[in-house]
Amino acid sequence: MNAEAEEQFREFVTARWHALLRTAYLLTGDHGQAEDLVQTALVRAHRHWTRIRRSDAPEVYVRRILVNLNNSRWRRKRVAEQVTDVLPEPPSADPHAAYDVRDELWSAVLTLPPRMRSVLVLRYFEDLPEAEVARVLDCSLGTVKSQTSRGLDRLRAVLEREPETARRDR
Repeated sequence: MNAEAEEQFREFVTARWHALLRTAYLLTGDHGQAEDLVQTALVRAHRHWTRIRRSDAPEVYVRRILVNLNNSRWRRKRVAEQVTDVLPEPPSADPHAAYDVRDELWSAVLTLPPRMRSVLVLRYFEDLPEAEVARVLDCSLGTVKSQTSRGLDRLRAVLEREPETARRDR
């Protein structure tokens, strides 16, 4: 790779590192795995940078690498998790309840299959339009819409809560 291409790659990494790391974290749910995922994706992108930089959107290409690497990692490491209807301890009414809700939502997102999670992460956390999500994932707009709908339905089902008064009576 020539010096100009190397410099362009450095500038790309510097400018987009945090956005790519955020996407990777939202895909994996773990900071360490997210950093590894971004680094691996950037190594792969570096190999083909002379071709990628000429494309109209190198970030789309690198995000696609992130999604594919995460999907591969997920397939290799399927761990059965035990999901229960009842939490071990009822949540208390404290000022940190919003964090509990956020953690519960995040746990629910992590139960989704990788493709569905990728659609929701890119659509809602990265705030990409449906057409851009379809482009990143190399699928149709209809697939993005159906995966979004199914993913949101699954999240609603997981997050259905009993009324607040029933929790206080325990």
